[in-house]
Amino acid sequence: MRIALLTYSTKPRGGVVHTLALAEALAAAGQDVTVWTLGRGGDSRFFRPVDPRVRQQVVPFADGPPGESVGERILRSIAVLRDAFDPRVYDIVHAQDCISANAAGPCVRTVHHLDQFTTPELVACHEKAITEPYAHICVSTAVARELAGGWGITAEVIPNGVDHERFATTDPAARDRWRTRLGRYLLTVGGIEPRKGSLDLLDAYALLRRDLPDVRLVVAGGETLFDYRDYRARWEEHAAALGVAPVVLGAVPDGDLPPLVAAAAAFAFPSVKEGFGLAAMEALAAGVPVVVRDLPVLREVFGPAARFATDAPTFAAALTTALTRDDPARRAAGRDLAARHTWADAARRHLTFYRTNVLIP
Repeated sequence: MRIALLTYSTKPRGGVVHTLALAEALAAAGQDVTVWTLGRGGDSRFFRPVDPRVRQQVVPFADGPPGESVGERILRSIAVLRDAFDPRVYDIVHAQDCISANAAGPCVRTVHHLDQFTTPELVACHEKAITEPYAHICVSTAVARELAGGWGITAEVIPNGVDHERFATTDPAARDRWRTRLGRYLLTVGGIEPRKGSLDLLDAYALLRRDLPDVRLVVAGGETLFDYRDYRARWEEHAAALGVAPVVLGAVPDGDLPPLVAAAAAFAFPSVKEGFGLAAMEALAAGVPVVVRDLPVLREVFGPAARFATDAPTFAAALTTALTRDDPARRAAGRDLAARHTWADAARRHLTFYRTNVLIP
């Protein structure tokens, strides 16, 4: 089966991580897989090495003119990818986001989560990428219900896989280097942006430090298409007003991420909108206690393996508990949960979906 998976970036965002891991699992199952993406900022490859059985098509995407708006950049992204991509050579065309779905033409679409945009071009991109694909997959039942309730669309639910062994068996020396560098720390992965609940986490951290002044807040990740400079400035001003100084690492090299996660004393995931929560599941694989936002989707995915919170005070309380009380049963439940989510199983379920709902005998 000739399969094209399309994503919008080479950077380590959740949808891109998903696309590469799924492509590798499909290739391992004997399929002919090509991943298409845009190479922004001169990128000619993905943020990590990719299994050589997966073909890669990184379409050059030049920097825009000075003053290019987010909406203009979105429209140009769609046009550049559409002009380069030829769907006729594939049996399956599967888009992973609204940009690639708009560029691909008729396709399967994975809806990872549903956003609410105000930029007109993004609103149109989001809507078209939901209504025009002829088949839909979601990574959680909660998002599939949103899709059904808002658009009357029935989606297949195929959860993410997790590279369990990569996070469960990190090099102790690499893990200890992070602890030597950062001390005892609370980690979040995903950057500083509104959807990630970054301001709430900052308030929770300020409350937590009253009882645990030695714990640092470390923020990793944050590659994005969007311009969050104003939000980042507010976050930095608020940190200064609270008298806290989080460590902002930015994007971390792929090989450094598992020991960074494994070395954390706890993992915070205060996102206000998610489809699955892959970064938090990776922390569970590493045996790190996790506190997530109390959302239906995260209740569905994490169940008893995580602690839940709704706002800064409850995040502070739950994180304090996670940092001060060992809970071997919850930690074991988290490792077991992460181990059950395999990319091989996700690939098998995708292939069944393709053959049942897409291919014509």
